[in-house]
Amino acid sequence: MPAETKAAGERLQKVLAHVGVASRRKCEEYIRAGRVRVNGQVVTEMGYRVQPGDRIEVDGQPIAGPEERRYYLLYKPVGYLSTVSDSRGRPTARELVPGEFRLYPVGRLDLQSEGLLLFTNDGELAQRLMHPRYRHTKEYLVLIRGRLSAEEVQRLREGLLLEGEDRPARARVYVLEPGWHWRGERAPEGCSWVRVILEEGRKRLIRRLFASLGHPVQRLIRVRMASLRLGHLKPGQGRWLGPGEVRNLRRLVDLD
Repeated sequence: MPAETKAAGERLQKVLAHVGVASRRKCEEYIRAGRVRVNGQVVTEMGYRVQPGDRIEVDGQPIAGPEERRYYLLYKPVGYLSTVSDSRGRPTARELVPGEFRLYPVGRLDLQSEGLLLFTNDGELAQRLMHPRYRHTKEYLVLIRGRLSAEEVQRLREGLLLEGEDRPARARVYVLEPGWHWRGERAPEGCSWVRVILEEGRKRLIRRLFASLGHPVQRLIRVRMASLRLGHLKPGQGRWLGPGEVRNLRRLVDLD
């Protein structure tokens, strides 16, 4: 048995279950029984983690090891779906991600929205970023028709019950100065920019909130998700996250 448990990587029983060896609980039984080898050595420790490239065998039969985790931050343009494919042949954000890796979007931006969209194969990270109980914030710049009053800002912060919902939706909203601009684009006549911070992700929530107050959204840009920022990327551009960014992000969601 290996002398030390690896500190990083995926848990062995999770990898075995993911590739279809058996259920997670059954895979743990296989490990305890000494039926699993990693790089030629029997592993019986539940906390053992495996890395991409490790050779894993169950009862002497090799199985596929874990994929290398990858993280791509994309500026999704307007007109692209936040999916990996579309049965109607419409353009998807996945087409803008380089390589043939199996990566999936973390959350969604609707067809007419733009901004930060993370693609990854790190399922644990994606789940923790999106699940409401972890309360990781997302920040948006929103161009609306008209200008919010102080009373409307307070109503948004306290929560509005939208049609078809059974609980109020809340948002932290900050009205930006009339001269404020997004990359040189000032608000057109009769419109204004606001900054919105959410801790939850219901379908088209921002558009529905502002529509309910009579301020339809003209443009919606996601500029931050947890510790990730859009930065200087332009629509359609993206970049791979560096090791330090990945460590910080996983630490933020209590995975490392």
